[in-house]
Amino acid sequence: MIICELAKHLAANEKWDFFMMVEMGPDRMHHGFWRYFDKEHRLYEPGHPLEHAIRDYYVFMDKLVGELLAEVGDETYVMIVSDHGVKGMSGGICVNDWLIDNGFLTLKEKPMGQIPLQADMIDWSKTVAWGEGGYYGRIFMNVDGREPKGIVPRADYDKVRGQLREAFEAIADDKGVNIGTRALFGEDIYKVARNVAPDLFVYFGDLNWRSVGKVGNESIHVFANDTGPDDANHDYQGIFILSDNSGQSVKRDDLKIYDVAPTILSLLDLKVPADMIGRAVIPAKAGI
Repeated sequence: MIICELAKHLAANEKWDFFMMVEMGPDRMHHGFWRYFDKEHRLYEPGHPLEHAIRDYYVFMDKLVGELLAEVGDETYVMIVSDHGVKGMSGGICVNDWLIDNGFLTLKEKPMGQIPLQADMIDWSKTVAWGEGGYYGRIFMNVDGREPKGIVPRADYDKVRGQLREAFEAIADDKGVNIGTRALFGEDIYKVARNVAPDLFVYFGDLNWRSVGKVGNESIHVFANDTGPDDANHDYQGIFILSDNSGQSVKRDDLKIYDVAPTILSLLDLKVPADMIGRAVIPAKAGI
């Protein structure tokens, strides 16, 4: 792989204090080949020639990591980080079509076929909320005084948002079975946000279903990603491995993605800003 060869060359031949590379291969393998790996996936085929493709790729990646580590000294701290995990995807919920069907979103005209939602398609005078697609749904309410054509009175904000959450969490699959959706208030997830944060984050089926943002679908349930083939969704638990080449191994269950940046700053003997979310997972040196 060219990027790994480049990383090895730079690590061996350039002077650096902090070296970082991003390898997207595992993510792409998960989305493209999960059906062949996961025996619980709705499209799983026993004995498929690609059944071990993900495992084989991990073996390949482990070899490349070893080659890269051979280029760094024994005093180098090494981190392997992923911001999310992976799980099988059962299907998609067409979030904006659902909002339309339930009276929260009104379009000026009925779409002819599946198309992306655009602002000029929306009748804002009759719209309470709209959503974005992705591996989870992001719901924005049309609030009076916050949005240009807002209609939800600020006095009713909490009540309406609660109604939306309750309705989302009652969503069933194509067979009428509740899928276990979690709808969370934005401020309960992100303590600080730039601009206007989503009013709700919706984890359809607790992330077993993704959010589809396009409108004009024949059903709110779809079984193909609107952006291309996809077998897997993002999961909660990622990876945080830190090695100091001591040979000691300690498992910790309290690590968060927020802890990565403070840890790097601490390792570089740099001051961790007092308002930075997260904490260094190793003791800071004296005076830092």
